[in-house]
Amino acid sequence: MKLNLIVLLGLLGLFSCGKDKDNGGSNNNPPSNLMVNAVVSTDNSGNVSFTATATNAVTYEYGFGNGVFQTVPSGSVTYKYPASGTYTVTVVAKSSGGQTVSKTITITVAVTLTLVWSDEFDTPGAPDPAKWGYDIGAGGWGNNELQYYTNRLENAQVSTGTLKITLKAESFSGSNYTSARILSKNKFSFKYGKVEARAKLPAGGGTWPAIWMLGDNIGTVGWPACGEIDIMEHVGNQLNKIFGTVHHPGHSGGNADGGFTTISNATTEFHRYGMEWTPATIKFSVDDVVFFTFPNNSSLPFNQPFFLIMNIAMGGNFGGTVDPAFTTGTMEVDYIRVYQ
Repeated sequence: MKLNLIVLLGLLGLFSCGKDKDNGGSNNNPPSNLMVNAVVSTDNSGNVSFTATATNAVTYEYGFGNGVFQTVPSGSVTYKYPASGTYTVTVVAKSSGGQTVSKTITITVAVTLTLVWSDEFDTPGAPDPAKWGYDIGAGGWGNNELQYYTNRLENAQVSTGTLKITLKAESFSGSNYTSARILSKNKFSFKYGKVEARAKLPAGGGTWPAIWMLGDNIGTVGWPACGEIDIMEHVGNQLNKIFGTVHHPGHSGGNADGGFTTISNATTEFHRYGMEWTPATIKFSVDDVVFFTFPNNSSLPFNQPFFLIMNIAMGGNFGGTVDPAFTTGTMEVDYIRVYQ
């Protein structure tokens, strides 16, 4: 009887050890046989449907080749690329025990951008209130500017097919100059895409016209945490020099990231000022010629909706010395368009 009990206990121990070994082996089996398939949409929408399968995998992490990552449990995901290009996509399959296997594929995507918002400035009078509001006040919100921003027709109006933002030398509410700063805040904002504005810029020392954007969350996180994208800036003291700049924490004000190009006739002829924005890059151009590319990534504030702003400042930190003979200057905008 005692011998039978010993044998029985031994057999139970053997089965128990075998069971534990099987469980441990199952948990520690690495993923294998990773297969990745991509179907690129033929409608130039940028949509790509991915399917990944692997033995012993419980999650799949996709790196879409443009700085965007996504983890899915099923292995299937559809991603919309915001711009045409050839992308190297990496898929990492992970087991329940944390072991991984990866596979890389290359895809080519064609994207036709669609006009999603614009103002053609065809209706005379004040700027369209459905699209634009006003910042009103003096000082330039920390830039030491000299103008007072108003909502008067004298400073912003549409006529003969263009928007005219006009800077004037006049005494108004304690300031010696008036101007306008219009913005699409709470009316239109967007994340990623292309902006193009056709404009003719004002002349005169101290003038500082700009077409630019701020992050929607400025009211909660402040500046520069919200991010700022300056599509076009020009100062009369550096005639025909066009700046494209991004501001973000650690790189703002005089320490911002940017570039410039010099063109001819910025104040006498219309030019097309552009910015193309993706998760991977922000590109600045004049007349379709790119002059500065900023590398975007997921740690930066440039992955959220932004709204548009157009204005002319006078003097201040960037505008510089004002020509004492200045009387008036106008930024004339034929259109501003957003594509995605």
